[in-house]
Amino acid sequence: MRIVALLNAATLAALSAAVVVPAFAKLPPPSPEAQAKAAETAAKSAWTDKVGAYKVCLAQDRAVQSYRAGNKGTTQAAAIVPGAANTGMVSTPAVAMATCMDPGPFTYTPAANKPLEASGAHSPPGAAVSPPSSKANAAEIAGGVKKPAPN
Repeated sequence: MRIVALLNAATLAALSAAVVVPAFAKLPPPSPEAQAKAAETAAKSAWTDKVGAYKVCLAQDRAVQSYRAGNKGTTQAAAIVPGAANTGMVSTPAVAMATCMDPGPFTYTPAANKPLEASGAHSPPGAAVSPPSSKANAAEIAGGVKKPAPN
């Protein structure tokens, strides 16, 4: 009975390891097409967030206009204090609010792929203004083959 329980525990541990170990495997880097698609999706998501914020701003403006239209008959028009919506606090001066900014239609222009040399990967960013400090090549510096003396 004890041996069966140990075998069941060992089997369960082996199956758990078989399921968990692949979860820690490193995925290969995405292809350039997949990276471009991910960048476009991120830009579309950011634009969608801006559109949502714009629509909320318009709805808030309509609510404020409706509120102010309802208070026209009172002797003292009250303006809502920003940040005090749940407390019922009001103030007498009207607060100037920022206008809603329309994000416009979605446009996406992918970043241009620069060649490695243009990106500065191999060369220093500045232009060379003086010659190198040594005329020795890599083999001479490492102690390998030496140049013959000029005649």
